[in-house]
Amino acid sequence: MVDLLIRGGTLVDGTGAKPVTGDIAVKDGKIVEVGGRITSAAARTIDADGLLVTPGFVDVHTHFDGQLTWDSQLDPSFSHGVTTIVAGNCGVGFAPVRPGREQDLIKLMEGVEDIPGAVLSEGIQWSWESFPEYMDAIGKRSFSMDVGTQIPHGALRAYAMGQRGFDDLQATDEDIASMAKLVEEAVRAGALGVSTSRSEAHQSSTGQAVPGTWAEQRELMELARGVQRGGGGVLQAIPTLMDGYENPGLAIERTTTAKEVEMLGEISRTTGCTITYLLLQNGRKPEEWRECLAASDAANALGAKVVPQVPGRPIGTLVSLGTYHLFMGRPTYQKIAGLPLAQRAAEMRKPEIRAAILSEADLPPASPALNDNIHLILANFLDAGFPLSDKLDYDPGAEGSIAAIAKRKGIEPMAAIYDEFVKDDGKAFVVFYVLGYQQRNFAPLHEMLTHGNSVLGLGDGGAHTRFACDASTQTFMLSHWAQPAAGQLRLPVEFVIRKMAADTARLYGFNDRGTLAVGKRADLNLIDLQNLALGKPKVYHDLPAGGARILQSSSGYVGTFVAGVQTRDHDQDTGERPGRLIRRQMFS
Repeated sequence: MVDLLIRGGTLVDGTGAKPVTGDIAVKDGKIVEVGGRITSAAARTIDADGLLVTPGFVDVHTHFDGQLTWDSQLDPSFSHGVTTIVAGNCGVGFAPVRPGREQDLIKLMEGVEDIPGAVLSEGIQWSWESFPEYMDAIGKRSFSMDVGTQIPHGALRAYAMGQRGFDDLQATDEDIASMAKLVEEAVRAGALGVSTSRSEAHQSSTGQAVPGTWAEQRELMELARGVQRGGGGVLQAIPTLMDGYENPGLAIERTTTAKEVEMLGEISRTTGCTITYLLLQNGRKPEEWRECLAASDAANALGAKVVPQVPGRPIGTLVSLGTYHLFMGRPTYQKIAGLPLAQRAAEMRKPEIRAAILSEADLPPASPALNDNIHLILANFLDAGFPLSDKLDYDPGAEGSIAAIAKRKGIEPMAAIYDEFVKDDGKAFVVFYVLGYQQRNFAPLHEMLTHGNSVLGLGDGGAHTRFACDASTQTFMLSHWAQPAAGQLRLPVEFVIRKMAADTARLYGFNDRGTLAVGKRADLNLIDLQNLALGKPKVYHDLPAGGARILQSSSGYVGTFVAGVQTRDHDQDTGERPGRLIRRQMFS
């Protein structure tokens, strides 16, 4: 007798093969039969007629490093069909750590990933120093999904080099040897690899670059060798975003992002280490992503394994009256800022209040009411701001921008965005597309996603809690790309599932999941594709210290299973927590 029999579903097996109708049988957490009509007796049978049956999704870019220590649910990823996550991305994380330097790592995560320091300070219960000890602490917990992690270069450098590491000074041979040894130790203990950021935009909450931003090639080379000596894995990197940018304290000048990808390719060829890098379209050089793809293709043709990691929709900042907005620093707004949200919106709709706020200058930049970097971005890129209407149109085109709306109404853009913020009792959102929507269409994203070597990434489930909810990307991939409106670009559903399951699992060597095949883990989704939908972004104050985060619900997930255990039932949490820490050795 099998534990579970899923009968008559549309099987989308994760390999990219066309969907077929069939049954799946599960026993002891594994798939034991797949095919037409299965006759085995079953303890539980589910009629999946009309439903997609897919592998669980593997999200390789989440930043749940802190959340793993206090939360077992791991939303927002949990609500969107994800059954395995990877943390420790972008060179930031919480191990290894010297006793007394915990707050320095919190400041790094706060600045780079917009997770409030108060949330992390209250939520994390520090019980480790080394990276293996951190994994042991996570390994004692259970989750709604499996979790894996990488050792972050920022924490690693700070641990090995002390203040010189935090100051991002050049590493000595001894420093590099120490870091490589720590990487090897972490991978032997089960880390999936090492991550690093070379983006000048990544800074701590005190304005310091992430340790490793200015690391020389030889340092990255030895980290990759450490991964390989430990048993193999992945080096995840964010390349530079500013060519020609110099660090005044170092004799290092950056070239182009494509040149950085070439360098990563050389490291991969030399060491045998798999490297994945973040690929995004930017406004500075809107076509540079093509050069990066060409660079990684050329490296792979010479024996490297370099994998671009691309988003499923443009990368943006969500703003609203209930989170962050452009009028927070204006004196008249400050007088009503303490009112409940709906009452505040009602006050702001009054003509005299509207006129006063729009006429005022911001408080001085040093005011705690303002987040200077976000404020600067929003104030100068109103043409990249797009209201998120009830139908959640993520591809509104140029005519859907705040600037275009203002022009049609004959008002100033700041007035137009003001009017958006006060809609829906203050719960309306505007998304500012910073990356990936420079052409005001999805054509570049379509080309990146369909590139033969790319994987889906940048879900950022635990990051940017007050400014984004990109962890809903898996649902977006199915609700937008797999069943587009008239005139939109399309991706076949079997391609979308492969992109979110088999491809991402393969990147990290998860050879026991990602496809519907006998012997694979029974990580499964049952999806009502025709009724699959994203909910509107909503603000919740459910993080430690009352911290706020934006979440998006989903509807249409009839069931999600992790190792054969149902974790979600008709979009609701079952309370089951079968997920555990996964270690690299499990897949050797």
